[in-house]
Amino acid sequence: MKNIRLIFSLILTVMLCLTSCQEDDHELGQMPDKSQIDIDVTQDLVTDPGGNTVILKNNTPGTVSIWDYGTGRSNRAQDTVRFAFKGSYVIKFSALTAGGVVELDPVTIEVTEDNLNYVNDPLWTALTGGVGNEKTWLLDIDAKYFDGPLYFYGTQMGWGGACTVPGGDCWNWNPAYEDNTWLMPDGDYGTMTFNLKGGPYFKADHKMIPARGVENGTYFLDVNSKTLSIIDAAPLHDPGRDGCVAAWGSIKLLSLTEDAMQFAVLRTSCEGPCLLVYNYISKEYSDNWVPEEPEEPQPDEGYNPEFAPGELLNMLTGGPSSGRVWELDASGNPVDWVAAGIGWTTSHQSSRSWGWNDSWAAAVDGAWIRFDRFGGAQNYTRFQNGVSTTGTFTIDEETNEITLVGNTLLQNAESWMNPTTNTLKVVKAYPTDFTTKGIWFGTSYNASKDEWLVFHYILPD
Repeated sequence: MKNIRLIFSLILTVMLCLTSCQEDDHELGQMPDKSQIDIDVTQDLVTDPGGNTVILKNNTPGTVSIWDYGTGRSNRAQDTVRFAFKGSYVIKFSALTAGGVVELDPVTIEVTEDNLNYVNDPLWTALTGGVGNEKTWLLDIDAKYFDGPLYFYGTQMGWGGACTVPGGDCWNWNPAYEDNTWLMPDGDYGTMTFNLKGGPYFKADHKMIPARGVENGTYFLDVNSKTLSIIDAAPLHDPGRDGCVAAWGSIKLLSLTEDAMQFAVLRTSCEGPCLLVYNYISKEYSDNWVPEEPEEPQPDEGYNPEFAPGELLNMLTGGPSSGRVWELDASGNPVDWVAAGIGWTTSHQSSRSWGWNDSWAAAVDGAWIRFDRFGGAQNYTRFQNGVSTTGTFTIDEETNEITLVGNTLLQNAESWMNPTTNTLKVVKAYPTDFTTKGIWFGTSYNASKDEWLVFHYILPD
């Protein structure tokens, strides 16, 4: 029924073309007799002594060709067909004329030898398993190889996802099915099999489209143009888009490997024109597929550090009778929210939506803190807005907590993050690499979620 509709549509198009210049004559032209249609079907025995190469010619002016040669169809006035397998082939021809369709008597040719060079290509092998074999494919509804069973491309995308016309209709949307299950119903979409046992035979079992059921046909893979023609059948697809494509058998090949392939068909109705890209996996790949174990997230480098006795004190101060100045990493990554040991900011831009802002950058400009051991004491100084505030500090080496006596980290009273606490938790530190990576001080903690608000201090350049 679909083929009939397509032919009827083509007839109307041709009739409009042939009568467009006859504005005052709205009648169809006269139907020619089939004896007036001149065609040639010639086997090129020089190229192929077995007659595998067949030249088709329509020598009748003012007509449009409809060739059906069993393994494919063509609308060219002249075309060359190559049959890989010996056997009898029926060539059917119809001519579209201004008066209607003229159907000629079929021509039967005999191919006496195999010429497997026409199917001896890595793409043919990937599609079929090779001469004498068959290969079964499934729609990747479970996202075992691709992100999902269906992508959407611009009409001028081609093999490998390349744009065939620079500046043309070239775009793509590759939705993950798990986030877009509205694209098509989940279920068993059946199988499709490409056979090279004595000929290029195709079978599709459309389990999700009962009206199609099991379809049998033939196919041809053009390895040069990366196109695939399926005759009298359609590839596996979703029922909701069955009526959106005029020619399911006219396929662009976008990718093809031993395990996976992508077919693109032109959407001609339902919505605007685009390529519907269906993603398939081989049945063998599907049967042997093992889901990857999700990787357990690992805590950030330096999280919950371990120090030797006195090591944290020396890192902060520089050693006995020394002092070390630290500043907030304002131009780098100054603040983070660390959950279960995992932070997520990479720069001050990462937290702009919830934390860091221009008021913070202004508040800490030229400011610093210093831990020192001058005079045999553990001293702490905060310098900000030209004012120094001093005090002392202690370290609990069991918990990596630092208590500032009468002091705080650098302040910004305009911010909800303003660290007014006197007790700091060393959430992340790098005992052997602190000169380049700094230290992260935790200032508030949500115990129920194991989350810390942390500030990143570094050594000045």
